[in-house]
Amino acid sequence: MDPQQQSVRSLLSGDEAVALAALHAGVNLGTGYPGTPSTEILETFEQLGGRAQWSPNEKVALEVGIGVSFSGGRAIVTMKHVGLNVAADPLFTVALTKVDGALVIVSADDPGMASSQNEQDNRRYALAAGVPMLEPSDSQEAYEFTLRAIELSERFRMPVLLRMTTRVCHSKTIVDPARVTPPAPRVPHFERDLAGRVMIPAYARPAHRRLRQLHHELALWNERSGPNEFTSGSSKLGIITSGVSFQHVREAAPEASVLKLGMTFPLPLERMKQFADSVERCIVIEEGDPYLVEAARTAGISVEGKSEPFRFGELNTDRVRRILSGDDSPEPKPVPGKPPALCPGCPHRTVFTALHNLNCIVSGDIGCYSLGVLPPFDAMDTLVCMGASIGVGLGMRHTLPSEEARRVVSVIGDSTFIHSGITGLVEMVYNPPETGHVVLILDNGTTAMTGMQEHPGTGRTLEHAHTGKVVFEELARALGIKNVIVMDPVTNPAAFEQTVAEALSKPELSLIIARRNCLLAAKSIQEYERCYEPQAH
Repeated sequence: MDPQQQSVRSLLSGDEAVALAALHAGVNLGTGYPGTPSTEILETFEQLGGRAQWSPNEKVALEVGIGVSFSGGRAIVTMKHVGLNVAADPLFTVALTKVDGALVIVSADDPGMASSQNEQDNRRYALAAGVPMLEPSDSQEAYEFTLRAIELSERFRMPVLLRMTTRVCHSKTIVDPARVTPPAPRVPHFERDLAGRVMIPAYARPAHRRLRQLHHELALWNERSGPNEFTSGSSKLGIITSGVSFQHVREAAPEASVLKLGMTFPLPLERMKQFADSVERCIVIEEGDPYLVEAARTAGISVEGKSEPFRFGELNTDRVRRILSGDDSPEPKPVPGKPPALCPGCPHRTVFTALHNLNCIVSGDIGCYSLGVLPPFDAMDTLVCMGASIGVGLGMRHTLPSEEARRVVSVIGDSTFIHSGITGLVEMVYNPPETGHVVLILDNGTTAMTGMQEHPGTGRTLEHAHTGKVVFEELARALGIKNVIVMDPVTNPAAFEQTVAEALSKPELSLIIARRNCLLAAKSIQEYERCYEPQAH
């Protein structure tokens, strides 16, 4: 986005709109871990002049954001839906604390799993952790709700969840910043508050009671002043909806009365009841889980929901029409697209060819190298979550008969290793299997799958400036792993395959780092390194 266009009407994606709002609100620091569909928020925030940084993982990102907030500053923490699983530990406890500056947590959900390993509905996190949640339906609301989240966080002294979805994150609509006034700037300052921030049991118990009281106050605020909109229409059909589903509803049923919920926890249950009572038929249209349906029915509000098949994937106008008409017939199968594949010349191709040739049992991980499961390689046997390859591989080594156990290899990428693979390596040293184990780090010098972002293993910050670097081989040796090998798998594929074979044949712990820059990032990496000039000491 052109900085000259920051305060005028512009065509922006939801991610760009959140970044612009963060800038206009004077957010002191944006932290996160790259993950589609959230990645562009911090990248845009930094391009606009904000201060942003990638963290090793989402847990650390949220903890840094908490520190900003405890210091009276404003923080925005971004991640995709599965990232909130990683950050759940600090989330549930910071909900009990008293923040000073705003703490806004962006969870970008991925209905339909366009680029994810599961299809969880993170609205459940707001309910479970007890934090207020806003859901924008387009880019204008993404801008306004970010500002509203900052105001709510500071007013009620608690974190706020801004729940986005793929369609809102990436679709572009008009944003007019002049429609809303950003909150006044803050000057960071630390005020000691032991009972509000030190969550030992003696302080956490009353803090939990305070949190539940805040829910009552938030619910009253949402009933009176929340970002919920009523669209007048037919009294025969009323639709309660939220997020991007509102756009589909307006196109599928323009004649209907609609209650669009902008704040979906705590819900404005009285307003929902009044709306449902005002129409002959009231149906809830929502993507994912029946979150709104369950809440409404629990409160005694008579509403219809969608049938089970529509719980999966994104909604669209046609699917909404089918829900409204009660059409549960099998949906047309989508036209198959071109299957994904590793790029021609990708160094991972050499690695997976070797693993295939050696008939390895491959414990895999999250990244573009996940495509090693597909033909012609067929060289990945498990994939669970970020960093799981090492732990899962160790479990297999501990359990399988020795002949099978010696075939097990854990494969993990460089960014994923930083994210959550280091503790797996510690586990390997602490509880080594009798047959040993082989871990392969595929180091291509970037976070390739989400758009070539930096990480602590590259030695460059979000804006590609030089910083401290985690050197994998030095870390492994410091942990006590003696057999550490670094090699370029492409230079001599036969030698690489022989190296893996030798490691598999020994009852010892081995770490092989297959290091070669991603072809798509290589030119940029060279430029970043060329531009860096070490400072004189």
